[in-house]
Amino acid sequence: MAKYRKLGRTSDQRKALLRSQVTALLYKGRIITTEARAKEVRKIADGLIALAVKEKDNFETVKVTAKVPRKDKDGKRVKEVVDGKKVTVFDNVEKEVKKDLPSRLHARRQMLKVLYPVKEVPTTTAGRKKGTKQVDLVAKLFDEYGPKYASRNGGYTRIVKIGPRKGDAAMEVVLELV
Repeated sequence: MAKYRKLGRTSDQRKALLRSQVTALLYKGRIITTEARAKEVRKIADGLIALAVKEKDNFETVKVTAKVPRKDKDGKRVKEVVDGKKVTVFDNVEKEVKKDLPSRLHARRQMLKVLYPVKEVPTTTAGRKKGTKQVDLVAKLFDEYGPKYASRNGGYTRIVKIGPRKGDAAMEVVLELV
């Protein structure tokens, strides 16, 4: 008996499809897909959330000093002339940073093997490129989903059938986080 569904695709296509659907599910909270795909995506997503629940508190906070460039009211770096050259002015800032312990770092890297990078693009057309920012899905798993599902023993996703698809009559479902 097979351990997974082949979904009518080669292994690299199947892996890419499942990775993209798991990423979309964890980013948006729900996706619409076929029943067979949903059952495969559910296995992967539940495993990632279980990992996040297990390692959610496994870090230490560390104070670090960072050099940050001083900025003016327009957000541009302040420069001063030193020995005939324009040099950026830096300020020392104390920050508290989360430092992962080894097992959490390993879990983070396991998650990054599965998840694709997500970019959040603003809906307004003005300043689209400037407003684009990278979403840290692994941090979302640890900080949001870890505490949310801490009291739950598995079963982090739900599959709801919504009927056959018009083109090929494949059963479509909504896969959502509980």
